Amino acid sequence: MGLWPIFCFYELLMHGPPEGAADAVECGMLREQLIELLEPVVRHSGYALWELEYAGRRNGGLLRLYIDAPDGIDLEACERVSRAVSEVLDKTDPIPAEYTLEVSSPGLDRVLRTEAHFAQFIGERASVEVRLPVDGRRRFLGKILTVTAGELQLEVDGQMIRLAVEGIHKARLAPEL
Repeated sequence: MGLWPIFCFYELLMHGPPEGAADAVECGMLREQLIELLEPVVRHSGYALWELEYAGRRNGGLLRLYIDAPDGIDLEACERVSRAVSEVLDKTDPIPAEYTLEVSSPGLDRVLRTEAHFAQFIGERASVEVRLPVDGRRRFLGKILTVTAGELQLEVDGQMIRLAVEGIHKARLAPEL
């Protein structure tokens, strides 16, 4: 079976399902169900669900939520969301195996996955890797200029590069420290 089921949500998020992978489709469906279930809980607690990852393992999985707020995230926020999410997960039991729940901030080098993620950080630097080469390259480091209608525009080495958001393999903020 390989490593695919172990890191199914991370891999599905970053790479999409491999050809013919029934486990990947199931993982993707569970991920979407978890987002649908938990996003309102996180929002009701006063925060935004930035990202959700699940890594199922034979000896216990890991469900990781990244939450965000305009004023940032502290330990108290993580505890509050963890309690609220645990209560819902205990009632609905959507994950068929044992797992550990972690709640944290997305951090300075946060993952960027959606148009809204990119739009929130226009003017900031990002590291972007695309699935298929664009102008002979797959990796770009540049300033986010705009994101509209499924297209991300980056300024890379003084030139504007257009990338399809759906063609992005992975992306993160790349703050200059």
